[in-house]
Amino acid sequence: MNENIRIALIPAYEPDVKLIVLLYSLRDSNFRSIVIDDGSGEKYAEIFRWASEFSTILTHPRNCGKGKAIKTALTYIREKFEEPYTVVTMDADGQHQISDAIRICDAAEKKPDTLILGSRVLKKKVPIRSRIGNSITRGVFTVSTGLHIHDTQTGLRAFDSRQVPAMLSIPGERYEYEMNVLLEFAHEKRSIEEIEIPAVYFDNNSGSHFDTVKDSYRIYKEIAKFSASSFLSFLTDYSLYSIFTVFTGEFGGIGLMASNVTARIVSSIVNFTLNRKFVFHIENNLWQSALKYFTLAAGILIGDTFVLNRIVANTTLNPYVAKLITEAFFFIISWFEQHLFVFRKEGKSRTRKRTA
Repeated sequence: MNENIRIALIPAYEPDVKLIVLLYSLRDSNFRSIVIDDGSGEKYAEIFRWASEFSTILTHPRNCGKGKAIKTALTYIREKFEEPYTVVTMDADGQHQISDAIRICDAAEKKPDTLILGSRVLKKKVPIRSRIGNSITRGVFTVSTGLHIHDTQTGLRAFDSRQVPAMLSIPGERYEYEMNVLLEFAHEKRSIEEIEIPAVYFDNNSGSHFDTVKDSYRIYKEIAKFSASSFLSFLTDYSLYSIFTVFTGEFGGIGLMASNVTARIVSSIVNFTLNRKFVFHIENNLWQSALKYFTLAAGILIGDTFVLNRIVANTTLNPYVAKLITEAFFFIISWFEQHLFVFRKEGKSRTRKRTA
């Protein structure tokens, strides 16, 4: 069996001398280093000339984004290196310590089916932009997947060579790629493990090229698609319910129930189609997905109708306000169940473990 080698993958855009220090330390720790010059330009040619003394340099003629840089390096690694090997992604600004890279590589080699994250401990001294951004991303990720990741924005990640094909297939070319990786692993029930590392920042993180508006949009786009699908289905459901109620109101509770059931059947078909085709991109297992989805929809419909009738019968709220209240509650349940049960691809069970 070939010896398992360790490869540090480092996307670099307009780096400074800290990249050279990092590469020197990696070489001393027996890492192979692959650096991607992501369109830094002639001004930074000298930095990359120095870097070439310690690593392989791959070059993009223009800035393509962090996700694209990672994929360029992974394609090169897959072509040039024989398995087994371990890949660790690191930032070029010196925030990641060699000792932490070694620790997460150790973990990845012991658990080759697991994505290992170097999870930063974010304290008050951490730049507010990083602290707030991570908190928001962590919250949205938890709500959308049911999986709690302490540091969703960490760039220090290690994985076994057998994970490389999957990493190359995940969409995204800029900062959203790293979030898409986590979403894909969560969606496929693949294991993610966090190992605690210290947070290191230089000059209040001024070296970061993260565009708060553009890159945040890219990160949240995949999550927003799920919300948009659910909201469109809600509008379909609520509009049909309101129309049907006008004609069935004189029949009391039976009419209310008939309106709610009919509207929900139509909106469920709309929601299933949108989620399957445009949110989760599931092309196979139509009947299996449909069975799971409509089983869930039937359960939610029963609960929704019961709660709706109880609210209307026991409060002074009109049926339209009552419908909004019940929909808000069951929206949350549906959100979790579709992610965790209906549209999850078959995969191995996952573990979530924090180690010091």
